Amino acid sequence: MEWLFLFGIGLIATFVGTLSGSGGLINFPSMMLLGLPIHSIISANKFSNMLSSFSSFFVLLKRKELSMKEALKTGPIALTGGVLGGLFASSLSQQALQLFAGGMLLVALTLSFMKKKQSIHLSHKVPTKALPFVGLIGWYDGTFGPGQATLQMHLFRHSGISYLASIGLTRFNTFLSCTGAVIVYSLSGHLNMAIALPLAAGSITGAQISVRMANKLSLVQINWLLRSMTILLILQVCCYSLFKTQF
Repeated sequence: MEWLFLFGIGLIATFVGTLSGSGGLINFPSMMLLGLPIHSIISANKFSNMLSSFSSFFVLLKRKELSMKEALKTGPIALTGGVLGGLFASSLSQQALQLFAGGMLLVALTLSFMKKKQSIHLSHKVPTKALPFVGLIGWYDGTFGPGQATLQMHLFRHSGISYLASIGLTRFNTFLSCTGAVIVYSLSGHLNMAIALPLAAGSITGAQISVRMANKLSLVQINWLLRSMTILLILQVCCYSLFKTQF
C-alpha cells in the first residue's frame, strides 16, 4: 500500500506544483508521515521532479508556448545551481534551509502584488537580470526544494513572461536542477528507488494533467493560486521554526 500512497502524493503535489509551484508543501510533509529517512525523501523528490518536469516541459514546447532558445539561456545556470545545492546540502541544517525558504517566499509574495509595466501575455524572453536568481533558485532546489517552483513562477511572471511560458521555463529549469542534485544524491547512496519510482509515476501523471488544464485558468485564478500557495508555505515554515525553537 505504501507505493499507492506515494503515487497519490506525487500526483496531487505535482498537479498543484506545475500550476502554481509549492508542490513540496504537499509531498514533503506527507512523506514524513510515512517515517521515511529525510535524505531518502529529498532524493526521491528530486528524482520524481526531474522526470515529471521534463514531461510537462516537453508538452509545452511541442505546443510552441515557449522558445527553446530562452530555455537554453536559463538551463545551464539551473543545472549548475542544482549540482552545487546537492553538494552543499550536507553542510546546512534543515531548520536553516526552512528559514532561507521563508525569506525568499516573502520576497516572492511581495513581487506578486506589484504592478507590472508589461502584460505577461506579450513576452517569452528572459531578461539578463533574472539569470542570477535562476541560479540561486536552482541551488536552493538542489539543496532542499519546497517552494522553488513558486519562486521561479514569480520571477518569470514579474519579468513580463506569459503564464504558459513561465510554466515551461520553470519545469525545464526544475528538470535540470533536479538532474544535477540526483547525480550527487545517487553518488552519496541516498537515492532509494523503491521510494522514488512510485513517487515519480504519480508526478508524471499529475504533470500531464496540469499542463492540459493550464490554459483553462483565468489570470485572476492564476494570481490567487500563486499567492495562496506562497502564503501556505510561509506559514508552514514559520510553524516548523517555532516548533524547533521550543523543542
